[in-house]
Parts: sequence; structure tokens; C-alpha cells
Amino acid sequence: MLKLQHTLFTLFFFANVFVNAQDYYSLRNNIDSIVYDAINAKAFPGCVVYASKGDSVFFLKSYGFHTYDSSRRVAVNDIYDLASVTKVVGGTLAMMKLYEDGHYNLDDPIGNYIDKIGRRVGEVTFREALAHQGGLYPWIPYHLESRKKNGEFRSKTVSNSLDKDYNFPLTDSLYLHNDFYSKVKKMIRKSEVKKEKQYRYSGLFFYLIPELVESLTDTSYQDYLQIHFYDPLGTETLTFNPLDKFEMEQIVPTEIDTFFRMTPIHGKVHDEGAIMMRGISGNAGLFSNASDLGKVFQMLTNDGLNDTLQLLSPQTIQLFTTAQYPNNENRRGLGFDKPLLRYDSLTSSVAKDVSFRSFGHTGYTGTLAWADPENDLVFIFLSNRVYPTRLQRALYELNVRPTIHQLLYDYFKVNLNENEDPVVKAK
Repeated sequence: MLKLQHTLFTLFFFANVFVNAQDYYSLRNNIDSIVYDAINAKAFPGCVVYASKGDSVFFLKSYGFHTYDSSRRVAVNDIYDLASVTKVVGGTLAMMKLYEDGHYNLDDPIGNYIDKIGRRVGEVTFREALAHQGGLYPWIPYHLESRKKNGEFRSKTVSNSLDKDYNFPLTDSLYLHNDFYSKVKKMIRKSEVKKEKQYRYSGLFFYLIPELVESLTDTSYQDYLQIHFYDPLGTETLTFNPLDKFEMEQIVPTEIDTFFRMTPIHGKVHDEGAIMMRGISGNAGLFSNASDLGKVFQMLTNDGLNDTLQLLSPQTIQLFTTAQYPNNENRRGLGFDKPLLRYDSLTSSVAKDVSFRSFGHTGYTGTLAWADPENDLVFIFLSNRVYPTRLQRALYELNVRPTIHQLLYDYFKVNLNENEDPVVKAK
């Protein structure tokens, strides 16, 4: 079945895009070699690689297995935990739409819009928070708040029994209190905020975005994203809490948790903060297959246009994907990651040849989504590098993602003339 899928995809590709077939197969073989070497090095048990040029997907292939026991092969439509890629296809998309509709100004303090967040956190502006320039604390292990020093659960946190107050299953034997979010806000309010305005990557503001969306629009964060982006784009798998819609077998597992949930994480968000938000946050929590994630980034490279629908204005996209504080050694846009200010092959997650207009984000589970509007190129890499443990760092050590990404740029350098339309549709 998988061979048939790949054959059909190859026929579709060559029917719609004019390329040099020999060079294309060389590209595919080179990517195959990198991925299989990484799998053999236990960088991840399997992955999906996706790339589009213009409106055409020219590379989509699955590799390996869901886990190292080789019991289930990865398919191109399998669903992965996106981790912090959620920040840009969840939290940031919502903030872009809210901004465009005039609900807030970027230089307003977030405390003007979010109650009970405290003076220090509240003085940080939206621009600073989204660009990681506000001095907010990097992260808080919210799950640790659930236990006392003796190991027992605190009241109104987690219980071993399901009831009306503890109604969200973290696992088959752990249930979250229905008002744990108030504790999340309290921990954010009490967290350290640096006085110096300098780059400090933080996910704390992104936990507040669902509340912000609901307070400004009277629409839940999840529904807001669905209405304004996911439904118009025709995505089917881009969702929070995927077990509500999909079978376990289509979802790729992440870590075998040995410190909090004490069980294999499969079908529930890997991020401990997001699971304490009932699986729905602006920081992490989204799941998707590669094609649906690609639709979001193709829309962004197409100046917000999806077919005849203008989902975002080109001006909003340009603003949010532009570095806000480059003079302060901060490469970040608003929510979006950007290329390093000075390229370093050892620390870059993307190709050396990406343009400075390019943008995207990485995810802790081993994911990457990156768009380059200058070259009309979208690259998606989905893996579960945290299986069976987050201590496995071969994905980074082998430079898997930037190496594959660079192969795509090298391929188009050879196959495109400067005055040639990069994607020529068959007549």
C-alpha cells in the first residue's frame, strides 16, 4: 500500500511540475540516506519529510516506524505532536487575527487585557512577549505544583479518581482538577521577570493566549482557530487532543514518561505544561500530519491567500514575520522564529541558504516547520525524537533537519534559471 501511495505521488508530482527527473531522484536518494543514517543512530524511530514549491508539493515521504520495535510503519498521513510549532500555528495565528481585527495594540501592556497577572508580568507588552524580549521566565514545571514534598497530591490539582471536579484524564489513573488554570496563572504571576529588556526565550505568555482570545471575542481559543484558519484551509488533522477525533494507531507516540505521568505518552500532548492546560494552549498541544501543517505555511507564504479567501493581510504577515529587535541580538519575529543573525552550522535548525525573510519554528518533540517566501519554499519535518526518552539528542548532533533543508535549496539552484517560473504547471 505504501509503495502504491509513493508511486501515485511521484506520478502526480511529475504531471504537475517540470523538473529534471535525474536530479530529483538524486535529491530523494540523498534525503533517504540522511534519514536512514539518523534512524540507525537512534535519532528517531521514524519521520515524515515534506516540501512544497509554490502551490505544488514536490516531496512527501515517510520513513521508519512509530517506535523502535518496528511494529507500525510511519505513513505520510500519520499525526505527530507538534510541540512548540504550536506557538506559530496556534497562539501566533490567533494573535495575528486579533491584531488585524483591532482587538489590541502591540505596544499595549498585556496586563491591560488579562486579569490577575500581576504588575511585573502585566507591564510586558504584547510585542515584547511575542518576540521573547520582555524578560519573562523561560518555563515553569506546572506539574510539580500538583505534589507536596511527601509526594501526595495537593488539593485542587490532581487526583487518582475521576469525578465532577477532577474530570480531565492525564492518564488512565490521573485526573486534573477543572480549575488548575488558576494555579497556572498564579505561578506565572509570581515568576521572575528580568528588568533588562533582552532576548530570553519564554513560553509563559503563550499559556495566556486562550484566555485572551475568549475574553476579546467570546469564542473559545480552539473554535477561534478552527473558524478563522483550520476550516478555511481544509485541514483535517490539525487539532488539539487528537484522540477525540482519531484512532490511536494514526497518532505517533512520544516519550515514555518516567517522572510525572509514569506511562508511555501516546495521543496526549507531550508537553507537561500543555497537558496541565487540558491539552489546549498557545505554547504546545497541537497535533497534525505534514500536509495539513504545510497548508498553513503555504497560506503564509502566499500573503495570507488561500484559493480566493484572504485569511490574513500581507501587511500583518510581514509585520509578524519580521525581526523586532535585531539591534538587541534578538532574531525573533512576533511569535515566529527567524534565521540566526549570524549563521552557525552547529546551532542553526535551518539551511544556510534560507532568506532573511524566512520564518518558522521548531518543536521539542523533533518537529520543524519553515517557510521562505523569497524562494517560495515550505519545509516540514515531523519526528518523535523524544521516543523513548528526551535525552536522545542525535537529531541535533547529526544536523538532520538543516542538512535536508539545504539539499532542497541546492536542488533548486541547479534546476531553476533566474528568469524561469519555478513551478510550471502541465497544460
